[in-house]
Amino acid sequence: MTSTPARRRFAGITRNTILLALASLFADISTEMLYPVLPVFLTQTLGASGSIVGLIEGLAVATQNIVQGFSGSLSDKLRKRKPIAIAGFALAAISKPLIGLSPIWQGVLAGRMLDRVGTGMRSAPRDALIAASVEAPDRGKAFGLEGAGDNAGAFLGPLLAVVLLGLLHVNIRLIFYVAVIPGLLALAMILLVAERPLADAAAKVSVSAGRFPPAYWKYLLATAVFGVGNSSSAFLILQSRAVGASLTTTILTYAALNLVAALISYPAGSLSDRFGRRNVLLASFAIFLAAYAGLAVTQSAIVIAAMFVLYGLFQDVFRSAGKALASDLAPDELRAGGVGWYSTTVGLTGLMASLVAGLLWDGVGHRAVFVYGAAWAFAGVCALVALVPAQTQTARRPATERDRRH
Repeated sequence: MTSTPARRRFAGITRNTILLALASLFADISTEMLYPVLPVFLTQTLGASGSIVGLIEGLAVATQNIVQGFSGSLSDKLRKRKPIAIAGFALAAISKPLIGLSPIWQGVLAGRMLDRVGTGMRSAPRDALIAASVEAPDRGKAFGLEGAGDNAGAFLGPLLAVVLLGLLHVNIRLIFYVAVIPGLLALAMILLVAERPLADAAAKVSVSAGRFPPAYWKYLLATAVFGVGNSSSAFLILQSRAVGASLTTTILTYAALNLVAALISYPAGSLSDRFGRRNVLLASFAIFLAAYAGLAVTQSAIVIAAMFVLYGLFQDVFRSAGKALASDLAPDELRAGGVGWYSTTVGLTGLMASLVAGLLWDGVGHRAVFVYGAAWAFAGVCALVALVPAQTQTARRPATERDRRH
């Protein structure tokens, strides 16, 4: 009997992959209920400036990704993924109400940092679990499915915020308290994941940075060049508000961004399995360049909304193919650390980009943020072409019995 197209499309996906995607779904509902509201909460409720928004978001992203690098290396050293992921999901869930309780922006910074520490703790071990849940040639699809769950949550979270704010007219602080519920559901999903023991022989291998191949470091360099201009999407939200869009319209536009990302994530990962990670990453850099160039030249709320959607397309093509390539280039026994240090690179350069963007927003003008981002995106395209060779497909290996069970 021949398989149907739908079955072939999802071939290789396992129970663990689905549970991990559901964990990301609920975790992102929890986070994204707050994300589009947070810049408004900071600037309108607490009276913070655009520079403060850039500082908080840049530090938050950097904290998440620095912690992710160390948690990935710790996971490799301990030969355990799931316990560290559980701790991270729990910490991220309980940190959300602390942000809403804060009367000053410094309290928001502390709560946001605690949330991102938890997110950073869980991310690299979770990504290693995703990579281990499928065969190597299907990793793009596995990360794509997780990204689809993540971005579906990022779509549903803002809609829930709109219902609470626009229909039920609740106080903005209540959203931060409600966010703990989906966070705990995410924790329940990760508890159900079956972790496959790593080979005993691998446990003796050093987890030092010198064990990563040169191709891995070249990839990180190309990622860093691009990342210097990849500032927080909070500036897209602020730009939408700056041209006169209402808070509800801005949140709905942000939700549309994440819906596009959710819909494209799995196909993007699958395309990277078929046509090569670098080729798909190049497309994502070009899409980012087009979105930021559009934001730099328009003051139209409609065009800005369209650029939001284009940015959403970039966001998860970059996420799915980027993590899959980092996973491919890292040795099996160092996979959590490899994905973790890749994300650390994204986070540190994101911090730099967001700090510069905040200064440009306040001191030069709103358009300067997007001109700056577009210029570095072009540099990132050049770096990726120069440093990372193209691959048309991922080498396949036979599935072992243990692979089939998990």
